[in-house]
Amino acid sequence: MKMFLTIARSVLFLVLQVSVTPLFAVVSLLTFLFGPLVRYRIICTWSRMTIALAKYICGIHYQTKGLENIPTTASVVISKHQSAWETLAFQIIFPPQVWVIKKELLYIPFFGWGLAMLSPIAIDRASGRGALRQILQQGKERLSRGFWVVIFPEGTRVRPGSKEKYQIGGAWLAAGSGATVVPVAHNAGELWAKSSLLKYPGVVTVSIGKPIDPRGLSPQEINQRVEAWIESEMLLLPSALCA
Repeated sequence: MKMFLTIARSVLFLVLQVSVTPLFAVVSLLTFLFGPLVRYRIICTWSRMTIALAKYICGIHYQTKGLENIPTTASVVISKHQSAWETLAFQIIFPPQVWVIKKELLYIPFFGWGLAMLSPIAIDRASGRGALRQILQQGKERLSRGFWVVIFPEGTRVRPGSKEKYQIGGAWLAAGSGATVVPVAHNAGELWAKSSLLKYPGVVTVSIGKPIDPRGLSPQEINQRVEAWIESEMLLLPSALCA
């Protein structure tokens, strides 16, 4: 019975999400008439709606630790990446932001259109040093406009309990721009797994670490500190699944 309810709620969530996304895509395209911040706030209504649907239909709640660690100036968020949930919830938790993403995401119908209007830093991950130059150049420009930059250093969604190599892009931007680094750990993947229809009820814990001042640190040192904190914090997070 419990699994049946989970399946039914997950299907209902998907149907509602798919139904409203094309409308929001059209609205997103029309926001080109506005400035970046107004455009961001309009388009992010879709993310807030999706998180609300996940809460009231699928039973996915969340709690945030370390809100006092969020700086007052535009910073670089370097986070664990387990699901689509955090890409939406971070828009509620953190100030207006842009993301470092793989450029292929912009080609997804409807979703990619709205994403493109949010001025992401869309990189070709195969370009190596070229991608780093793009992250630094465009990242500094976004930060100067007051936008935060969110980057997932593992480059892809990883299963709970797993990890991939931490790429240096976020640390490179922090070292080159002087922007504070905010490390984030969470366990959203336990409820909203990669490429899975099922959304399980429970409570996601988002843990925000103490800011890291990049001054005097190399990108490698910043990256090592971020990885050490995130991976150690992941071990301390409570289970997200309902008992």
